[in-house]
Amino acid sequence: MVSQGIGPTVITIKFFSLIREAVEVEGLSLEWSPDLSSVAMVKAELSQRGANWSDALSHPNLIQAVNHKVVFEDNAVADGDELAFFPPMTGG
Repeated sequence: MVSQGIGPTVITIKFFSLIREAVEVEGLSLEWSPDLSSVAMVKAELSQRGANWSDALSHPNLIQAVNHKVVFEDNAVADGDELAFFPPMTGG
């Protein structure tokens, strides 16, 4: 699929706090494809990068957001979207 602009279709991924520390990167871009059309699919793809990625992204209370809105794993991801991963929030 080609976006209306020039170049590949891309999703931006950001990592925060303990997730960022575990994967040792603040963010990255992936070329969007139908194989990466949901949060769960992106997580599965990123988890293949190694044990630290898999462990960080498989936390049962991991929070994920698409375009600044907290979503469930079955949420769609499209060209141009920003996907962010956060550790569980705690209160005090």
